[in-house]
Amino acid sequence: MPQAFVPSANVAQLRPSATIATAARARALKAAGRPIIDLSIGEPDFDTPDFIKAAAARAIAGGATKYTAPEGIMPLREAIAAVAGAQYRGGDAPQGLDVCVSGGSKQVLFNACFALFGPGDEVLVPTPAWTSYLDIVMLARATPVPVMGDPDDGFRVSVDALAAAATPRTKGIILNSPCNPTGTVLDADELRAILDLARAKGWWVISDEIYRRIAYERAAPGALDLVEARDNLVVVDGVAKAYAMTGWRIGWAVAPRAVAKTLADLQSQTTSNPNTPAQHAALAALTERDAAEESIAAMVRAFRARRDAALAILAEPGAPRVIAPGGAFYLYVDAGDFPADDGDTGGAFCRALLEEQDVAVVPGSAFGTPGWVRLSYAAAEHDVVTAVRRLVDTYRAATRVPA
Repeated sequence: MPQAFVPSANVAQLRPSATIATAARARALKAAGRPIIDLSIGEPDFDTPDFIKAAAARAIAGGATKYTAPEGIMPLREAIAAVAGAQYRGGDAPQGLDVCVSGGSKQVLFNACFALFGPGDEVLVPTPAWTSYLDIVMLARATPVPVMGDPDDGFRVSVDALAAAATPRTKGIILNSPCNPTGTVLDADELRAILDLARAKGWWVISDEIYRRIAYERAAPGALDLVEARDNLVVVDGVAKAYAMTGWRIGWAVAPRAVAKTLADLQSQTTSNPNTPAQHAALAALTERDAAEESIAAMVRAFRARRDAALAILAEPGAPRVIAPGGAFYLYVDAGDFPADDGDTGGAFCRALLEEQDVAVVPGSAFGTPGWVRLSYAAAEHDVVTAVRRLVDTYRAATRVPA
């Protein structure tokens, strides 16, 4: 008899990504002929800018198809350090040796958690939070501690709530602003207060800033804008969102040098170097500034127009409550009054939208808030408007609220 597979303790609690699972279901329905509007996945619908693709083609033609250093090519690391150094006002500006480039920001997050945390450690995670944070912390054999934000304030988590959730085992905190799934942007005072608390408590801070360039009414401050010393700070970023380069799989950590070296050593024993041509494409994204800024600005304008069109529908009588996002490209919608036999109102709302209205969104249970749903407006504006109209109509019908 074949031996039954029993997962090891390393992965026993691992869950598949809910966002990827929802997108897979949407693709399957599309393949079956259903006209699905898929607002589930966190991926810009814009093509990678031509100047970036051209840089990758030149790199390939020039022979950049071999191994590199596990932590990435030095020109890219220096370009990342230059961008980070332009933010930083402290006395120890990042250099190339403080940077480790990886196969996307998700790998950076895994490497950082694996290097910084371990059994017995607790890591605070402001909630709702991106679905992978908790699982990545658990893969490091540490314990994630969700800290719920205030839904009446964009789900912001207060310093008092973080301090109350801490124990002597607290080792760090994962921050994300602009936030996935809410789109909430912490202002400078809010972010500084959390960074000051972490320093006073001796916690590591992992600041996931992958959406920082996608902000609307005001720029989103990063941790490096605010700290005077960065010895407890790991900033995670990449080219996926701002440069529409999700499939290129290039992310990075800006960290204290000893941490960056440990991340590189870990990577040398797992994936080795990130994709070589993609590193050269990312280098162009960071160094060909005029073309890059024009591309980012055009994308942010389009996202803002879609956001505003969706929010106008969600402001109508009988529509569900929504968190008005200041950044990223998500709307977080309150499904608390939607009928559900199992109590998972967000899950019930998602199923109704997909099976009855051909609209795919993600249940809030994936992010720690079962009564909510997340939709991405990284889709054509007509599709976003159509989907949100169906969402509002479905909610009104189920809750018997007139238009």
